[in-house]
Amino acid sequence: MDRGALERMLKQGTDNALLRYTLGTLCLKQSDPEAAAEHLAQAVKQDQEHSASWKQYGKALAQLKHVEEARYAYQKGITVADARGDVQAAKEMRVFLKRLG
Repeated sequence: MDRGALERMLKQGTDNALLRYTLGTLCLKQSDPEAAAEHLAQAVKQDQEHSASWKQYGKALAQLKHVEEARYAYQKGITVADARGDVQAAKEMRVFLKRLG
């Protein structure tokens, strides 16, 4: 997807967890962890039960060296993923959490 088009949607008033998750993920792929963290923070605020958003949010925070915040995001994401039966996401976040030290 085109980041510019998604940002225009946001400016035009479309703001939801899926849009923020998609934008955050694109920002991570484009090596822009600051923008990614901003979008993903909104994604998890809007939908606290979306484990993929927590996972990406943790990645963005880890890239920014915000270790304690990243740790919290992964822990919250694991709790959400476990509750939803999202075994793969929980497993990945446990690995990322362990890498934080």
